[in-house]
Amino acid sequence: MKTILFAAAMMAPATALAADDPQPAIEAAMTASAAGWTSGDLAKFLNIYAPDAVFVTKDGLVRGKAAIAARYDKGYGTDATKRGALSFQMLGHRQISNVHQMLWARWTLRYPGGRTDTGVTSLLFERRPDGWKIISDHSS
Repeated sequence: MKTILFAAAMMAPATALAADDPQPAIEAAMTASAAGWTSGDLAKFLNIYAPDAVFVTKDGLVRGKAAIAARYDKGYGTDATKRGALSFQMLGHRQISNVHQMLWARWTLRYPGGRTDTGVTSLLFERRPDGWKIISDHSS
């Protein structure tokens, strides 16, 4: 009986740790974001970003979700058929702290007519009351 109780006690922290694994929630948010992009729903695409997120571009920093939205809208427009279908391939992740998680992924945009663009993104997520949100995005 002591062996069973000891084994159960040893397994409890591992079970709690597995339940706290942020990757399933982050990957689900990434999938929902890509679906939003593909359907032309910019708000759904941007739901993954924190209000105070920073987007790193070749021209400098874009600060805030509203400015990031304006940048995407200007660059890609609102016509979902011209935006292409977005997908992500998760490349790796690293826990920074209990509230910060780094994610690296390959993004791919498949446009009508056969053109495809692809690149890599580095995303810093922060656990917020409303879930895991991107606070820093560097995509190339």
